[in-house]
Amino acid sequence: MDAVLLSGFVNAKKGGRLLDLGTGTGILPILLSAKTEMSELTGLEIQPESADMASRSVELNGIGERVRIVCGDIKEADRLFALSSFDVITCNPPYMIGKHGLENPNEPKAIARHEVLCSFDDVARVAGKLLKPGGHFFLVHRPFRLSEILGTLTDYRLEPKRMRLVYPFVDREPNMVLIEAVRGGKPRMSVEKPLIIFKEPNVYTDEVSELYGF
Repeated sequence: MDAVLLSGFVNAKKGGRLLDLGTGTGILPILLSAKTEMSELTGLEIQPESADMASRSVELNGIGERVRIVCGDIKEADRLFALSSFDVITCNPPYMIGKHGLENPNEPKAIARHEVLCSFDDVARVAGKLLKPGGHFFLVHRPFRLSEILGTLTDYRLEPKRMRLVYPFVDREPNMVLIEAVRGGKPRMSVEKPLIIFKEPNVYTDEVSELYGF
């Protein structure tokens, strides 16, 4: 769901270049290849098995001319790609810090969910280097780290411009946050109306159903 919600939050101009940091099985570039008219979408993934799965998914969907998968480390992304070369960067980063719920740090799920191989500081640092001036950074994260996230973004001259909180139900606390930041943007952020996932148990709201294409 995180990737689907993020794909619906992204605004991307026709003909631009996009990089998805920590792409996993490539779901976000694949979704955005259908939802946008960007000319080039690249997914960066450190785990060879996930990168291979992502590459096969790209080929099976017949979008290899626009989407490519690179196996590499987010922390070295500024060596893998030219600086200031992307119009848009997206990321669905590991949310958890410390050892909360962490059993085996070498398992793929642990790497995807916990900051085992990279931190949010690493993500923001490379995004700040690889985005063009005025380029847009879109991410999905957890609200409990919101203060840290906003501070880290501004440390790397990624000015938060748009935010939307995601609620599982209308009477529950938010469990996700969508953020758009601009490299070198001026300070001013808009907070959009809440996004509610379920109108009743197991029944999506109309907006979420539309995001899924139901």
